Amino acid sequence: MRKITLAFLKTEAASGLVLGFAALAALVIANSPLSDLYFSWLKSEHVLQVGPLILQLTITEWIKEGLMAVFFLVVGLEIKFEIIRGELRNPRKLAMPVLAALGGMVGPALVYLAVAKTTGGPIGGWPIPLATDIAFALAIFAVAARGLPSSLRVFLLTLAIVDDLAAIGLIAVLFSSNIHWMPLLWIAGVLATGAVMARRGIPAPFWVLGFGLVWYLTMLSGLSTALTAVAFAIIVPVGERHEDGQSPLKEAMHDLHPYVAFLVLPLFAFAKAGVAIAGLSMAQAMTPLVVGVAAGLFFGKQIGVFGAAWLAAALKIGRKPTGATWLEVYGVSVLCGVGFTISLFIGALAFPGAGDSVDQTQIKLGVLTGSFLSALVGWAALHMASRRRRLAATVAATPPA
Repeated sequence: MRKITLAFLKTEAASGLVLGFAALAALVIANSPLSDLYFSWLKSEHVLQVGPLILQLTITEWIKEGLMAVFFLVVGLEIKFEIIRGELRNPRKLAMPVLAALGGMVGPALVYLAVAKTTGGPIGGWPIPLATDIAFALAIFAVAARGLPSSLRVFLLTLAIVDDLAAIGLIAVLFSSNIHWMPLLWIAGVLATGAVMARRGIPAPFWVLGFGLVWYLTMLSGLSTALTAVAFAIIVPVGERHEDGQSPLKEAMHDLHPYVAFLVLPLFAFAKAGVAIAGLSMAQAMTPLVVGVAAGLFFGKQIGVFGAAWLAAALKIGRKPTGATWLEVYGVSVLCGVGFTISLFIGALAFPGAGDSVDQTQIKLGVLTGSFLSALVGWAALHMASRRRRLAATVAATPPA
């Protein structure tokens, strides 16, 4: 299990770098002579037809509801594996990051709402700064946290998993409207059938076809594909197959994760990070929506995560990561403010519109600003903690004169 976790972390850390390049490319293109072509491409509609099944969506919608469904499937598989076989099965290890994750959702929401109430901004944007981008956060952690305890990495991973799970729940509750119930009944039937058949061993093609069918029915129902992707992950068995000794869940995680890390998320970043800043005035860059999202990510996340972690330790209902200092926990708490992918995803749901619309431009500015500040300060805190450890180790190893 440790090898699986380390491989996952390495992949996520590397994908964070790819995400960064994709986001930078989007920013450059959106502010170049190619900007009209970029935004026209995002708005262009494309048809998918498989026999009698037809769907017509824009590129933005295909990425948001199509490719990102695969991302949420992988998140769901990982959550299930961690709960059954991984770190999340131990209640004591689970308590601190879970409480910290909850604090990391309450803090940003309160900060955003305070800004919105004070400045007259839109109240509906409060869910945007709640989530943590695990790929970016782990990439920064890998660079800054040399020599720090591995327990910190597990703490960050677990916290981000809980964040993702809560974000999926919010997406389901807040952004699934105009529901058509007949497709939902069919989805329930497919999931129930899959859950029963999973105990008898199902060949790989079923999981592919089953997920495709559930995804299509979800699009017809009006429900967010994020929710049914996680629901489908729940029925994938963890247990070992008798014929080859392999777990379908681990196989799916192993097979899908590179595609999600190096294709799905970078494409989403490229589609959502493009914001035209040419001619943008200071007043436009400091609107209530921009400030609320940025402040929620940077101030709200670190206050909520670190405050909840400290309180859990003080009340003895949770344990600080083994061997970690409070400065190191603070650095991880700040990194949780790197919201990027999921924040942009929720922003697209909370304020539907074209990628170059006023609301989407403001959301992108807020997310990019808050995430950049969180990345910079989090890196600095962890780098300082790492340097202190190296100096202490050097002093300890130096023989007395």
